Amino acid sequence: MEVVVQGPNPYTLEPQPLLIVLSGPSGAGKDRVLARMKELGYPFHFVVTVTTRPKRPGEVDGVDYHFVSEAEFAEMLEAGELLEHAVVYGQHKGVPKEEVRRALASGKDVIMRIDVQGAATIRRLVPEAVLIFLTASSEEELIRRLKKRKTETPEELERRITTVREEMKRLPEFDYVVVNRDGALDEAVRTIAAIITAEKCRVRQRKIEL
Repeated sequence: MEVVVQGPNPYTLEPQPLLIVLSGPSGAGKDRVLARMKELGYPFHFVVTVTTRPKRPGEVDGVDYHFVSEAEFAEMLEAGELLEHAVVYGQHKGVPKEEVRRALASGKDVIMRIDVQGAATIRRLVPEAVLIFLTASSEEELIRRLKKRKTETPEELERRITTVREEMKRLPEFDYVVVNRDGALDEAVRTIAAIITAEKCRVRQRKIEL
């Protein structure tokens, strides 16, 4: 008896490049997770966000962020060079559009780190993007990490804590949640990698269009 396969042929199915958004509240460890993924050699194109905020100690221009002036950011925005942009804690952040397009066209998965409101914008513009919400094991842990950084004034810290509480309410807008527990950075990285592997095995592949 001949078996007729309905739908996609599993022998010819080619995984499509993914657009992965890593988001979550301040203190979740987004920067550390992406840095660790780079160290371990994961084959993704890591998008470097453009920002007007000052460099923190140890950050490198073009690696952690593209640090630009307010005027330079305004020029990029006017020229339509940003896929997504937002004002976060009084500073501008944006994702270079052409960088994302080039990486996807080459067949690479693209992973970008953006804030929660930016993730909502990407969901609207690119419905097939994979949205991952990174967080700590508790609100108390998030606040402890923010205080430990000592990069904000007391007023700025209070504003961040208020924003963290609002951002946590938007968890249902995401596809996945990953908990980045203290001392378990590699576990969080492996979980993200597992999500991407599972997405590659979908029968109905996500198709990214920009």
